[in-house]
Amino acid sequence: MRIVIGSDHAGFPLKAAICEHVAALGHEVEDVGSHTPDPVDFPDIAKAVTEAVVSGEADRGLMVCGTGVGAAIAANKVRGIRAAVCHDIHSAHQSVEHDNVNVMCLGAQIVGSWLAKDLVESYLNAEFATDEEFRRRVDKLTKMDEER
Repeated sequence: MRIVIGSDHAGFPLKAAICEHVAALGHEVEDVGSHTPDPVDFPDIAKAVTEAVVSGEADRGLMVCGTGVGAAIAANKVRGIRAAVCHDIHSAHQSVEHDNVNVMCLGAQIVGSWLAKDLVESYLNAEFATDEEFRRRVDKLTKMDEER
């Protein structure tokens, strides 16, 4: 898969380990910044990540900020994006399986490198369920998106 990854300054140190891990799993990685630990506004990075996902340049996105919350809020402002904060293995895979999440957001101040790698792997290995109930619900989310 093609994975786009971005972080603000709070997520910058963890992003390097995630990029390396995603590449080691055999995925193509595009790092859209931040490329230094200097302060940067997370909405700018979220825009770069979400543009790559919506355009089809990337299959899924990853955002890393202090808590993951700001990144998720910013990403969810973009039509076609379903972003979720994930700090446990279950939500990392179930967000894709049940809700077809296409951007996972992590909090660098919440999870460490070891857990982040497990979360990312769980997210990337997950596939959207074929159950009618999940497809129906995601279709409703898509319609809500289109009505904006």
